[in-house]
Amino acid sequence: MSKLPSRLTLTTPLSSINRLTEIHKDGLQKLNLVTIQDILFHFPVRYSDLRDIVGSGQVSVGQPITIYGVMEKVAVRRSFKGHIPMTEARIADNTGTIRCVWFNQAYIGKMYPDGTKVKVAGIVQEDSRGFLLSNPSIERASSVIPENAESLFQKSDSSNDDVTFLTPVYRETKGVSSNYLYTLLKKIVASNVLDDVADPIPETILKKLYLPTLRDALLYIHFPKNESLTIAARKRFAFEEIFYLQLKQYREKVEAKHSLAHTIVTPKKTTEQFIATFPFTPTESQLHAIDSILTDMARSEPMGRLLEGDVGSGKTFVAAVVAHAVINSSSDKEKRHYQIAYMAPTEILAKQHFESFCNYFKNTSIEIGLLTSSGCKKFPSKSSTDEATDTSRKQLLTWLADGRVSIVVGTHALIQKSVQFATLALVIIDEQHRFGVKQRKALAQNKNALTKTLPHLLSMTATPIPRTLALTIFGDLDLTVIDAMPMERKKIITEIIPSSKRTITYDKIREELRAGRQVYVICPRIDEQDEEEKQKRILKSVHEEAERLANVIYPEFIVDILHSKMKKEEKEEVMQDFLDKKSDILVATSVVEVGINVPNATVIVIEHADRFGLAQLHQLRGRVGRREYQSYCYLFTESKGEITASRLKSLVEAKNGFELAELDMKARGIGALMDGKQWGISDLAMEAIKNPKLVEIARDEAKTLLDSDPHLTDHPLLASHIEKRLSVHME
Repeated sequence: MSKLPSRLTLTTPLSSINRLTEIHKDGLQKLNLVTIQDILFHFPVRYSDLRDIVGSGQVSVGQPITIYGVMEKVAVRRSFKGHIPMTEARIADNTGTIRCVWFNQAYIGKMYPDGTKVKVAGIVQEDSRGFLLSNPSIERASSVIPENAESLFQKSDSSNDDVTFLTPVYRETKGVSSNYLYTLLKKIVASNVLDDVADPIPETILKKLYLPTLRDALLYIHFPKNESLTIAARKRFAFEEIFYLQLKQYREKVEAKHSLAHTIVTPKKTTEQFIATFPFTPTESQLHAIDSILTDMARSEPMGRLLEGDVGSGKTFVAAVVAHAVINSSSDKEKRHYQIAYMAPTEILAKQHFESFCNYFKNTSIEIGLLTSSGCKKFPSKSSTDEATDTSRKQLLTWLADGRVSIVVGTHALIQKSVQFATLALVIIDEQHRFGVKQRKALAQNKNALTKTLPHLLSMTATPIPRTLALTIFGDLDLTVIDAMPMERKKIITEIIPSSKRTITYDKIREELRAGRQVYVICPRIDEQDEEEKQKRILKSVHEEAERLANVIYPEFIVDILHSKMKKEEKEEVMQDFLDKKSDILVATSVVEVGINVPNATVIVIEHADRFGLAQLHQLRGRVGRREYQSYCYLFTESKGEITASRLKSLVEAKNGFELAELDMKARGIGALMDGKQWGISDLAMEAIKNPKLVEIARDEAKTLLDSDPHLTDHPLLASHIEKRLSVHME
């Protein structure tokens, strides 16, 4: 390692501390570690424990172990079609040997040749050749049995405060091992850089909640003396992220409440007459949602509400009724209609919502526009009240600015500066939850506005979200849940299919295809898996399965593929072809989880169903069952374990997605339920959300602080920290 610079700060580049090889530089960049601050907040994923030391002959699958031994039969080679460089070795101690494999880490073999005394730690796995440790942490050891180990293990933690039992294990990548990061951190901390770390969280809150300071927490999490200190550090960082998020959410909520909104007051009879035009009777849950939303919009402060409901629960119907009420509450003396912007995540979904709204409003004089990057439409057309016709973007924008078009449906193209509204009163967002005050302000800006107003916001989701998570992620929105399905909707028949019943199930699916229906097949991977994953389990990929289905199982039908690596235009084209029945079977990853409505699709097959979370399986199942036809969900699994069978059985028996989401949260954690990256918070905070008390405390502390200091004038470091850490993710 190179000589340390004379003065280190949090912004000091890692390259100035250590002489970086190209492989180190690339690895650190891949882990997004550029400065000292980056590596300090690169927390351990787990800890190896000296008390987990066992002999290599005393292991079992799934067991976390630490072994002190000697490297034997070290081999560095390229395997699996020459794609993956790897080191393989055996670690020998006085009880036997265990095989270790390091993928993409050929340097291990050079650093630790035969005869090197080492300490390795990892989780025991098993393949056809027996027990192994895959990518375990490794470091040199002074002896095969650590000094004083036997005497230490006979004593409790409390009597050995100076003994470090725990060694952090970090997320690694090619060229950057956990041990390399640990060594680098020791060098950084030794420079006393932590002495200058300022803590954004007020001291009063830390003392009240018995949380360590930022400096101490960083020491505890990277260099723990015992479990209690590690837990204290993790609790502090979990609280910190939730607290920052709650501060931002509450500040947005206050900002929205201090703004003006158009007051929506519509005669109850008018709304009831519109509801009566639908060919079904609304559920009590739908009517309750409509009432909650209309009550909110009758106030002069902007509404912010999240509407949760399973696929098929009738959220679009609720949105249509609310839009009708808004339009029938006149905006000014000229009796111009208020306007509604309806934003969807994809062009195809925007087109489908547009078509639905055209159908809902076909017997009214209300004009509706479609605005996407591929074209614009308007309904009703000049020639017929039952058709939508193409129009130019320029013309549609003129009609929006003049207030002639009352409802516009589109994608994020609606937020562009060129889109001007005469009187925008309501924004409806479909599956795009992080739509804050700034975006609403941007949409509401228009050249004719005499007063600056903020539109009401209705955000809708079919993703089942546990209440604790909803309160954390959507703290600025009130929550309404549609928890009942329409009576006329048939329940999707869900079956767990072991390998022995595949052939029979394929025959059932063929009957559906011959009847003119369509099929989704979901795979956990896009391409063939690498050998590391093959050793754990053979997983089907989109490309492999599509080829097999097209050539072997269903050669008489057209098979297409869809996955996240395809370009946006390609994905749109594939989905449109499936919607237009140009293909019969769509083999895809979970990218279809939230997507198009294909009423003709009646079967969804989910390969390796045990690899998905319950809430995600429920979402995928919601791709079928969109019409009067009976629909089916087949859960293919190779697993014979009781836990897997029990999990999948709960999907068959659960009443709704919210029940499944709660089960998922308890069993697998929040991180497995929803990707933390999309919210800008870490896995640590996502897991902490399972603790409702912690969320409640963070909300209360954020509210108390902002009530006394609304602009965080007395806490400039905290204000700056919130903007830096969350603005990119949450805006």
